[in-house]
Amino acid sequence: MSLNLAVLGAGGAVGQEMIKVLDERNFPVNDLKLLGSARGAGMEMLYGSKKTRKITVEQVSADSFKGVDIVLSALSSELAKTYAPMAVESGAVVIDNSSAYRMDKDVPLVVPEINPGDAALHKGIIANPNCSTIIALVAVNAIHRFSPIVRMIASTYQAVSGAGKEGPEELRKQMEDYLAGNAMESRVFKHQIVDNLIPHIDDFTENGYTREEMKMLNESRKILHSPDMLVSCTCVRVPVMRSHSISLMIETREDISAEQAGELLRNAPGVELADDVSAGIYPMPIHSSGKDTVFVGRIRKDISGSNGLILWCCGDQIRKGAATNAVQIAELLAAGRGDAAC
Repeated sequence: MSLNLAVLGAGGAVGQEMIKVLDERNFPVNDLKLLGSARGAGMEMLYGSKKTRKITVEQVSADSFKGVDIVLSALSSELAKTYAPMAVESGAVVIDNSSAYRMDKDVPLVVPEINPGDAALHKGIIANPNCSTIIALVAVNAIHRFSPIVRMIASTYQAVSGAGKEGPEELRKQMEDYLAGNAMESRVFKHQIVDNLIPHIDDFTENGYTREEMKMLNESRKILHSPDMLVSCTCVRVPVMRSHSISLMIETREDISAEQAGELLRNAPGVELADDVSAGIYPMPIHSSGKDTVFVGRIRKDISGSNGLILWCCGDQIRKGAATNAVQIAELLAAGRGDAAC
């Protein structure tokens, strides 16, 4: 069944990737509407496998959603709170990429490889999880299904493109200045990012963790339906253009060997196993960039305690961590698994 879609925030990095993924996955689009701010209105974008269909970005308004079945929203949390209710009022289902609705008890938080059935519980809005949460949970879900995870410690190494299109621009400029011996300016990031790591993403909270780090705890519990799972996270910005990397320690209810874990992950949906250290094969951002699978490797037993495993994963935060996950949720709706009207 062909559906009428709107991409909200079409001019941004995630919005543009959503349009690209819709085309690549041959989503059954009847009509595609591209919406943006006044600044982005009038921009022309090409769509279709042969890039022959030219679509003009329209300025979003309350009337923009009439006749739209699904809205893929790539707006900030503040703007999502303004426009998502308008779209729902018009009869559309909103798949929201911001953090605005993720922890709302009436809004499902969905990773299609993990909890597709939750999409059917929506009341007009379905939330797309945080990019690092998606990547980490796709990497460990098969293990969690075999033996529930009771504790997880995550350390994320997040690419500069996670801060928007300005992130790579700043890294490129700083690289040029660094090599030329010139002074470097830091506007996007709090500190110089070239030749550096910054253990600070998003605002700090009263408990000493950042909001980005707390997302891993709160969202993981909701997605996995594990309200008592213990999670601790440290998020670090690294001078990599694209694709996040994550080191994970997981403690399972029953003991699982590294070999068992590898077999579980070998055929896990959304996972590509890259785990042959003797041949120098392990996940790296250059392998996962531009792809929709999460690469997993360096699987080994945690020698510091019982029932523990250590693994390393990489995933493209703009694709699987944002745009592709949203389109996959839309595919659930198109298949009638999230809305009887579809």
